Amino acid sequence: MSNLDRAPVPSLCGGRGFVVAEPVRELLSPRHVKLGGSTEVRRLLPNLGRRMIGAWAFVDHYGPDDIADEPGMQVPPHPHMGLQTVSWLHEGEVLHRDSTGSLQTIRPRELGLMTSGRAISHSEESPRSHARYLHGAQLWVALPDAHRHTDPHFEHHADLPTVTAPGLTATVLLGALDGSTSPGTTYTPLVGADLSLARGADVRLPLVSDFEYGVLSMSGEAHVDGVPVLPGSMLYLGCGRTELPLRAESDAALMLLGGEPFEEELVIWWNFVGRSQEEITQAREDWTKGTRFGEVHGYDGAPLRAPELPPTPLKPRGRVR
Repeated sequence: MSNLDRAPVPSLCGGRGFVVAEPVRELLSPRHVKLGGSTEVRRLLPNLGRRMIGAWAFVDHYGPDDIADEPGMQVPPHPHMGLQTVSWLHEGEVLHRDSTGSLQTIRPRELGLMTSGRAISHSEESPRSHARYLHGAQLWVALPDAHRHTDPHFEHHADLPTVTAPGLTATVLLGALDGSTSPGTTYTPLVGADLSLARGADVRLPLVSDFEYGVLSMSGEAHVDGVPVLPGSMLYLGCGRTELPLRAESDAALMLLGGEPFEEELVIWWNFVGRSQEEITQAREDWTKGTRFGEVHGYDGAPLRAPELPPTPLKPRGRVR
């Protein structure tokens, strides 16, 4: 999924300087962003209060939207570098195309994982014949320096491991949780899990104390460590936790995102994750000239035009709180 802002604000983040080393409860409110067609998203990361959670650097939550008489998601071809995109659905379908030749329909609780590496372009759209409702999340994972120039590739995993407890089913989409490991490729220690809670569930989920965590509410009414988290909002939890209390007032769905704090300093602008102004400028120029990022075949429409770079210099630095 693309950042469709025509004047995207650079996110200067990474580094351990602003990682909270103890358990906290910071409730993050979303920013509402139009994403083409009839889709509006709630952007939780980057956020004025929190830029990253582990290597998770971008989180959009969208829906549930009634798109029965609408085109639904329509995101034209656009570039990425230095990151992985994670597509996760609760309702609907998304058709993925990319410049490596991948063509895949992603359905609910299936993992669509695209590693951009040095450069890739892709499009995402609701199929012409699609389900009435569209509801999901799109997330980015920053790649560490050792792997950010890797060959681009796409993975689709329909069969993912689960962790169960009374009233809880946790689907592990990336990383590991309570001994269950996703088949998705990761490049830093992290976890992403979809938590389905039955009404009345009162459980404790095991965590890794060295990780920092956040919980995104997808639907329903749930309390995370005693804090009510409404759909479309996220609770940042800091580090130092070995377990997480969860209680559901109704059937509810959450996403647990966590990972080892990301040490490297980053510049994130538009759809690029880099380390310097020069890298971002060169990536924009390459996309504008039609080089490096390849071509997406089969999408009915023109590629996205890159926004103008901001007038102020982009400099990497530590995380922003």
